Amino acid sequence: MTNILNVKHLEKTYSSGEKQLKVLDNISFSIEAGETFAIVGPSGSGKTTLLGLCAGLDQSDQGEIELCGTNLSDLNEDERALLRNKHVGFIFQNFQLLPTLTALENVTVPLELQGIKKPEGIAKELLEKVGLSDRLDHYPSQLSGGEQQRVALARAFSNKPSILFADEPTGNLDAETSEKVVDLLFRLNKEAGTTLVIVTHDMDLAKMNQRILRLQSGKIMDEQSVL
Repeated sequence: MTNILNVKHLEKTYSSGEKQLKVLDNISFSIEAGETFAIVGPSGSGKTTLLGLCAGLDQSDQGEIELCGTNLSDLNEDERALLRNKHVGFIFQNFQLLPTLTALENVTVPLELQGIKKPEGIAKELLEKVGLSDRLDHYPSQLSGGEQQRVALARAFSNKPSILFADEPTGNLDAETSEKVVDLLFRLNKEAGTTLVIVTHDMDLAKMNQRILRLQSGKIMDEQSVL
């Protein structure tokens, strides 16, 4: 199998006043296309920073990231944005839906921005897949947390991403809702054949993936195969 993500000797340091805080220290790993991969570790271990770097949302101080065959270091901000629009999907802990748009519009707008023909039909189909065909005209404030995350799931798969990054996707949901959202995430992912990278505190969720990378204080503690 081809690697969809290659990370080599990644380092990231933030300045805090006069102090330098090394958030990631010599991180290297690879993920195969179609694989499901979890990144775990305590708060402050660098999980979310690592996810942002891998997705091209931020730049590292040292090291290389190759995403979908492209070295992110060779790209400027606009080129990284184009790569994300074409190949990457995102799911966030706080959903990040646009509050002034309905569920249908939240899924349709990204498709329109990519010039997809008949975007509304595709958006309706995706929302039907996540069980929200009766909530198309509802605004985020009229939806429960679980429903909002299901809209976010539909939106994440709308551009048929090669790789999907999920940052604590169940972090704001109760146990029962989390279970439903996770089942849906893995089902949609399997149908689409997408590579899935999940940052999570939840070891039960982590163990549903094929591999787990454990971070502590910005370093890789271990990596294990699960499935």
